[in-house]
Amino acid sequence: MKNEPLDTDFLASLQFQPLTKKNWNQFVQLFGNNGACGNCWCMYYRLKKSDFDEGKCNDGNKEAMKELVWDNQPMGILAFYEDIPIAWCAFAPREDFSKLARSRVHKPIDDKLVWSIPCTFIAKKFRRQGVSVALLKGIANYAKTVGIKILEAYPTIPTQEKLPDSFAWIGLYKSFERAGFEIVDRTSKNRPMVRYYIE
Repeated sequence: MKNEPLDTDFLASLQFQPLTKKNWNQFVQLFGNNGACGNCWCMYYRLKKSDFDEGKCNDGNKEAMKELVWDNQPMGILAFYEDIPIAWCAFAPREDFSKLARSRVHKPIDDKLVWSIPCTFIAKKFRRQGVSVALLKGIANYAKTVGIKILEAYPTIPTQEKLPDSFAWIGLYKSFERAGFEIVDRTSKNRPMVRYYIE
């Protein structure tokens, strides 16, 4: 069933907060029993494959995520609508994501300090209503307030007209384009590297 459109002003009313101890329970509420998808808990890009796979059981990935939050590490940004958590974006210095360091197609293109956005998650009710673009713009605004200069991401350009939700977690290129990101590397035809430069 197609999502019913919300009022046209709801995107402008979204609030954005970095994940901390204070809003951890709301993060858990958003991710639900499945940890967003397959008990990931947004640890896929942060762990070796063997550790990540092991963490899918017994809340291992959830506890790993919680430990980093309690250590005050930058983890990502939550979007709220009327105090309800509706979306999430992993957002941290590129070097925090070990999977990127091992990537053959998304190697660093320079030695500049960048903050990466490797994945997003939007509550089902709020998908396909512009939330991803609003979230990216919210992150850019947040980054500007804390002095971050370059945002980097690795979204997909779908090869089919409709991409299943379970494959959209890395983000759709068209959303990043609408939020002001530009392609800086095309080593991967369908997974370009994009950046947003903050003045």
